[in-house]
Amino acid sequence: MKKVLFLFTALLLIGAAACKKVDKLLTFYVEDAQNIRIASNFPLGVFTQLAPVTVTTNSSQSFANNDTRADLVKDVKLDKLTLTITDPSSQNFDFLQSIEIRISADGADEIVLASLNSIPQGVRTITLTPTEAKLDAYLKASQYTLKTRATVGRNVPQDVTVRADSRFKVTADPL
Repeated sequence: MKKVLFLFTALLLIGAAACKKVDKLLTFYVEDAQNIRIASNFPLGVFTQLAPVTVTTNSSQSFANNDTRADLVKDVKLDKLTLTITDPSSQNFDFLQSIEIRISADGADEIVLASLNSIPQGVRTITLTPTEAKLDAYLKASQYTLKTRATVGRNVPQDVTVRADSRFKVTADPL
């Protein structure tokens, strides 16, 4: 009886280790970067939308590089979205009170991609809280649109350029 129990436990452990290896083979990341411009005449204290940014995806190439295709993708989640001020070099996020980035694509509803309501002071880079929503339809599309809404608490003396670096975690079946 002890031998059967030992054999069963060993098989269970081997199976669990094999599943973890297979899961890693089917999971990869797609990264993208876009620039967002915040105008110096941005209204203060009002949750206002900036000009939308249309993003042409390179996801089909990323899928091919990872030995899969769009129709084999099972799950896409936003893993990380970081905003970094790139111009002017002296600017930090002290002017910003809150920010929300929404995503939309043909055939898919517009949803919140990531947001941050409590902006740390004195920093040039912030990391937003990503959505838990499935983003398959957006990353599979040939393009998607990012809409940024923000509340500015202080006057911005000149236009600010912010780079948005996003990383999507993709789980797919192999070819």
